Amino acid sequence: MANNQAPQGNHDPAGSTQMFRAFVDEPQGRRAAATGSSGPRVGLILGVVVAVAVVAAVAWLALS
Repeated sequence: MANNQAPQGNHDPAGSTQMFRAFVDEPQGRRAAATGSSGPRVGLILGVVVAVAVVAAVAWLALS
């Protein structure tokens, strides 16, 4: 079985551990501002509006 632990001295040649720790330790406010949290919400609202319009169109066609 492979030994996936870092060698003595905690040297990480790829730097992935340090990047992960920096991401986890980042304050919540900076992370939300950096990702632009309003994007997915707008897409969800537009998706719901389109779904309601499609259901209304199908019901109108079925009842006419």
